Amino acid sequence: MTGILYVIATPIGNLKDITLRALDILREVDLIAAEDTRHSKRLLQEYNIEKNMISLHEHNEREQIAHLLQLLQSGRKIALISDAGTPLISDPGFPLIRAVREAGLKIMPVPGACAAIAALSVAGLPADHFIFEGFLPAKTMARCHRLQTLQYEHRTIIFYESVHRIVECLQDMLTTFGATRRIVLARELTKTYETFIDGNIEQVLHQVMHDSHQQKGEFVLVVEGYHVPADDALTPEAKRIIKLLLDDLPVKQAVQLAAKITECRKNFLYDYALSLQNQ
Repeated sequence: MTGILYVIATPIGNLKDITLRALDILREVDLIAAEDTRHSKRLLQEYNIEKNMISLHEHNEREQIAHLLQLLQSGRKIALISDAGTPLISDPGFPLIRAVREAGLKIMPVPGACAAIAALSVAGLPADHFIFEGFLPAKTMARCHRLQTLQYEHRTIIFYESVHRIVECLQDMLTTFGATRRIVLARELTKTYETFIDGNIEQVLHQVMHDSHQQKGEFVLVVEGYHVPADDALTPEAKRIIKLLLDDLPVKQAVQLAAKITECRKNFLYDYALSLQNQ
């Protein structure tokens, strides 16, 4: 009989946010593959669990796969955990999961905490359609480019950000998304100094810049999706024309031609055209 790989969500801060099922499985498995064994040891000690652990992080993951597959094929049960939250969500594990699936071995999820979902659930922004972008690039130019590709994304957008870049990230969002786009900054979720800052990007940036305490910790940013301005001057006929032109022309040419035909303002036509492409 082959073994089982359990993908187990662990707390994102408060150690009580672990499921009873997760604790049972952690006690039952033969081995725990942890992102950082020193970090995960604190969780195991909290619940008096003594298990052999192996380190599985972004720098050694591919080298560990063959060993873990061999253990699973010999009938061992292995738990995969990350430092916090659900494994693979901006954490290591993807190459292992793919290799286990390709080998035809059994994988079982053990759901629980996830910082992105926790923040979204209390943000007060639409949660029926959303996208998760994880961490933005560290370099300014690459970060701005990524944000520009999301400028006209109509769904709620979730980002992670680190303590070292939170101010720069908000500044780039201000430049790209504009001052009035609504955002919720969730800091240190489930921990002692958990805070939420809600407002438009300009307001949130101002508060973070003027309060050094709000620049510390781990962050989830939940950003409102793009909406075509309510005061635009596009008639139903103008919208119909731009839609038809976009079937055959690039956005810029379609907008120029539509502006001549309809006499509508190019910026409204351009925004509307981009919103159509992001649907």
